[in-house]
Amino acid sequence: MAEQKVPETNKKRQISQSYWSLVWWKFKKNKLAIVGGILIILFYSICGLFAEFFAPYTLDYQSDYLEARPQPVVFKDEEGNFSLRPAVYGLEEKIDQTLRKRFYEVNRTKIYPIYFFVKAEPYKLLGFIPTDIHLFGTDPADPEAHVFLFGTDRLGRDLFSRIIYGGRLSLLIGLLGQILTFTLGMVMGAISGYYGGVTDVIVQRMTEFVGAFPDIPLFMALAAAIPVTWSPILVYFMLTLILVFIRWGGLARQVRGLILSLREREYVLAARSFGASDARLMFRHLLPGTLSHCIVIATLMIPGMILSETALSWLGLGLRPPLTSWGVLLQEVSSVRSIRFAPWLLTTVPFVLLAVLSFNMLGDGLRDAMDPYGGR
Repeated sequence: MAEQKVPETNKKRQISQSYWSLVWWKFKKNKLAIVGGILIILFYSICGLFAEFFAPYTLDYQSDYLEARPQPVVFKDEEGNFSLRPAVYGLEEKIDQTLRKRFYEVNRTKIYPIYFFVKAEPYKLLGFIPTDIHLFGTDPADPEAHVFLFGTDRLGRDLFSRIIYGGRLSLLIGLLGQILTFTLGMVMGAISGYYGGVTDVIVQRMTEFVGAFPDIPLFMALAAAIPVTWSPILVYFMLTLILVFIRWGGLARQVRGLILSLREREYVLAARSFGASDARLMFRHLLPGTLSHCIVIATLMIPGMILSETALSWLGLGLRPPLTSWGVLLQEVSSVRSIRFAPWLLTTVPFVLLAVLSFNMLGDGLRDAMDPYGGR
């Protein structure tokens, strides 16, 4: 009996997959991790790269509306009829004779349409492209038209715009600080685990010395030592280095443990027998074997960096005006009076929580995906 040929399209061939393709395949199955990754990309795109475009006002813009409440968004035209174009109600100044305080009420007789891709205050996109196009805003020809989606602060600055600008520094500190921590921790951990002996003892005693101090008091002591005469940019970089100094020890100890388990593997012994230098063995053969573990740890440590900067700035020991970060915005609302009379200034809090939650969801997904052969 002649053997029947099976069509090529119906054959099931076993395709060998690389480790990273398996990681990506398992990562895509985790919906929460995908959501977290998308939110992080949106945060860094909106707040980091294109903050000036998405913010209706520039950072130094000040209006005459001091601590004005948020304006509700409606879909009405200037005559009060339904419209597909969003609009905001105007604000009317009032005086509370009892409290001797000025406040603003929503004036439903004034409706300001919101336009998209409007021309407003000029800025430089990505730092070098001059333009004046903003994503949305009111009619620039009407001097009374304004849009304060989250209200204004005590100086009349738009809170929505300041949250976007503040996210740039807070997210950049988390990313830049973690890159430096990642580099320093991996290098010191590799040196400690590869050489052992006196080198290992010195590096481990350094990590134990730093880890022996409580984080918050050590943060406060080091941040308070920054001279007040320094420029805001210098304070920003010094604060980043302080966070790196505190955080690198934990990653170095984990890398050391992984290097100790990898340095006696056959491929390392073979490379050594061929005359490979110590630097080549560490950076070409040993450290790549720890990369998957370190990526997960770095992703989970970025929220800690963001929260540390926010806490220090809220205590007045971190970034300072004129720099704007989420911690600086929260420091401005630290008084009971602000919470009592302008609770919308706490709108920064949900953005901090959402950013931290997004990094945690991404980190949990990467942790599961980096073990594609596991049962989970």
